[in-house]
Amino acid sequence: MAKSKTRIASNVKDKELINTRRGELVNAAVKLFVKKGFHKTTVREIAKEFGMSMGALYDYIRTKEDILFLVCDHIHQSVRNKLERSLSSEKDARENLKNAIRDYFTIIDEIQDYTLLLYQETKSLKHKDRNYILSKEMELTNMFENIIAQGIKDKTFKISRRTAKIVANNIMVEGQMWSFRRWEIQKNYSLRSYINTQTELILNSLT
Repeated sequence: MAKSKTRIASNVKDKELINTRRGELVNAAVKLFVKKGFHKTTVREIAKEFGMSMGALYDYIRTKEDILFLVCDHIHQSVRNKLERSLSSEKDARENLKNAIRDYFTIIDEIQDYTLLLYQETKSLKHKDRNYILSKEMELTNMFENIIAQGIKDKTFKISRRTAKIVANNIMVEGQMWSFRRWEIQKNYSLRSYINTQTELILNSLT
């Protein structure tokens, strides 16, 4: 959440404390946003869930939209950090892609409510903040596209660079689908079987 803190004003000077409190604030807010919806949740309710007075809360954020921005930024940073750890230049493109899909889908499973909220409420952000969040989404998509591009270069994958962009976007949506269609998907698949099935379909589309 380091980058997001520079976009949102705070009365607190301790950077570490800002990160800690905002992380806790994100967790408290998501519960309410998912339960009641972003627009029906009040800042007062968030402060109560957070266990902090309204005045203290405003030391860390200015508006309810700031909280939504922090939630969206937290999601993308969490996914990016995990994906970066899963990639290794010592492995071939096929293995890197399999690892990246596995880790991406796994973290989506861990933050299902966050992902659902992101899918539903990004439109509620201010224009510049929405563009920032969408740019972060594209950064994640580009990570998959770059792996596929490497596979095209070394002839592991038999598709065009243009098609690689579509496949990378498909991977992003298929991961998110585990969350926003969980009412159907999770009745029929365990996380492992879902990952295995989707990975097989994706790899088959590349050869």
